[in-house]
Amino acid sequence: MTSFTWSEIDQRAVDTARVLAADAVEKVGNGHPGTAISLAPLAYLLYQKVMTGDPADPAWVGRDRFVLSIGHSSLTQYCQLFLAGYGLEVEDLAALRTEGSLTPGHPEFGHTSGVECTTGPLGAGISDAVGFAMAARRERALLDPSTPWGSESVFDRFVYTIAGDGCMQEGVASEASSLAGAQKLGNLILIYDDNRISIEGETQIAFTEDVAARYAAYGWHVQHVDWTNGGTGYTENVQALYEAIEAAKQVSDKPSFIRLTTVIGWPLPTKAGHHSVHGAKLGAEEVAGLKKELGFDPEQSFQVEPEVLAHTRANAAERAKDAKSAWEPRFAAWMAGNPEKVALFERLVERRMPEGLQAALPVFGAGKKSTRAASGEVLSALADVVPELWGGSADLAGSNNTTMKGQPSFLPPEQSSHDFVGDYSGRTLHFGIREHAMGNIVNGITMSGLTRAYGGTFLVFADYMRAAVRLAALQRIPSIFVWSHDSIGVGEDGPTHQPIEHLASLRAIPGLDVIRPADANETAQAWAQALTHTDRPSAIILSRQDLATVDRDAPGVAPASELARGGYTLIDAEGELQVVLIATGSEVGVALAARDLLQADGIGTRVVSMPCTEWFNGQDAAYRASVLPAGVAKVAVEAGVPMGWREYVGDAGEIVGIDHFGESAAGGLLFTKYGFTADNVAAHARTALSRM
Repeated sequence: MTSFTWSEIDQRAVDTARVLAADAVEKVGNGHPGTAISLAPLAYLLYQKVMTGDPADPAWVGRDRFVLSIGHSSLTQYCQLFLAGYGLEVEDLAALRTEGSLTPGHPEFGHTSGVECTTGPLGAGISDAVGFAMAARRERALLDPSTPWGSESVFDRFVYTIAGDGCMQEGVASEASSLAGAQKLGNLILIYDDNRISIEGETQIAFTEDVAARYAAYGWHVQHVDWTNGGTGYTENVQALYEAIEAAKQVSDKPSFIRLTTVIGWPLPTKAGHHSVHGAKLGAEEVAGLKKELGFDPEQSFQVEPEVLAHTRANAAERAKDAKSAWEPRFAAWMAGNPEKVALFERLVERRMPEGLQAALPVFGAGKKSTRAASGEVLSALADVVPELWGGSADLAGSNNTTMKGQPSFLPPEQSSHDFVGDYSGRTLHFGIREHAMGNIVNGITMSGLTRAYGGTFLVFADYMRAAVRLAALQRIPSIFVWSHDSIGVGEDGPTHQPIEHLASLRAIPGLDVIRPADANETAQAWAQALTHTDRPSAIILSRQDLATVDRDAPGVAPASELARGGYTLIDAEGELQVVLIATGSEVGVALAARDLLQADGIGTRVVSMPCTEWFNGQDAAYRASVLPAGVAKVAVEAGVPMGWREYVGDAGEIVGIDHFGESAAGGLLFTKYGFTADNVAAHARTALSRM
């Protein structure tokens, strides 16, 4: 353990952060000052004494990661980013929560330098942090396999997260924390701000459990630092907290949980400990009282003494210099000894796919195959070509085919089972039955920067992970979500497991690519496109039931690579074009059969496969018009709610969909019963044609 020092100027810097937080909220008239004030010593300790990072190079590979799970207390982080020199200035703090500022209400990834991920919904940050910690171990195993576990690698790092009572109450935090314990993530340190306050008041009205005991039961290393001294008096014992963090860093086989008991808003003169300071401005009188208490001029706002700022920025820069001077020779030695890994590393940093991606994709011949089975074969085929790709399922790997053939599991070796053997070099992730946490963990892995992760479950359970999917889209990160059992084709499991409204609901998320391939070859191309796109998440929607593989060699049939356009003419009309049938997934086969009926009656019919409306909408107007020309009848066919299809078929068009829940019966029977047949689609086409 390095020696700990806490000088008068350190304390002055902490108090500066406190008054800056108070002033920022007071100026804008809204925000969350209380926690930012009472946690200023913790935040300063992390940024100025503990964490490895470089304000001049925020993306430095050797840095630790910090996640503010209590995202509403954004000033806790913003004030430290300012003091450390990450690019924020006083003017940015003064612009808190205003249009165009670098200091939005909650930290946003890609917006503010030094922010590793977007946190807002409580608990999301904890599960993101678990993903960051898992990614660190996988990246080490991928890039530095020759360094034995237990020895220090240039790719080792710690992940720190600050959480509060709200995070502790959210189910997603419990899901992720339980998995972190099972994974024995010794590089993860969670500091819990135990201030017993939430928006509605004292947490005892709804939250009475022993949180530390819960985390001990999860398999975490647990410590308690009590600044309230058992309620007898308040002492900010920063050294005790530092020693707890250093002790946590020595525990390599468990994630660490530090319960820090505080009083929210301390040392506010009259409002410390009251829930009113959680999410509202303090009022001029209270802010003035705080400044007097801390020795600041109550008549000044955003007061920063030059010597304080000079000290904090110089200290942060010096610590970065020292850290890099120790790390860079080791990194150079790694580069010299691992030329093949260096080439991989450089590709991963740039998020480039290997040249052989398309060539590695399997090509499926005639026959029938579910798209979930095809997806599994694609993943196995890509295993050696895309070594950074890894993922798994929320306990449904055997059903949604998210296991790469022959690849070991990612888990502590002693956790191996009869069926799954692995270590930290493994690529098969076992999330357990934790869909929401899975989504955020995949996001955390993705934001870590060097690997690509996917997580799978049934489409109907995408509802459990919607918040994580939304955050992926908001952050524009290339997380991949694999959702199988995509329709009433689920069959006998019944309406609880048959997604009806889910496709429309997911398409409503801005920036999410929802891809529902029609057959095995479209599935291969769906994976290629999802991997190629690095600025947005993808959802690959797969069938349970077998689907006929479209004969791409037949005259007039478009290649599966056209999937990249989002919607394309799969096969055109014979004779004059009169009807366009638009379909996705399993319903493309129904549309092809309906085309045969219509063509037999002399009605020129085109079938358009529309696997991804987002990509189709991104094509130029001329292309879209060439696929869906004006003046012809149009029918959309999809085994889900009709919502969203009217814009493609027009007022005169028809939609064959489902406006009710399913039932427990054979999938094929339900498709027939609910009208997903060639005869019914052809009848709707004739109806649409009659309106032209």
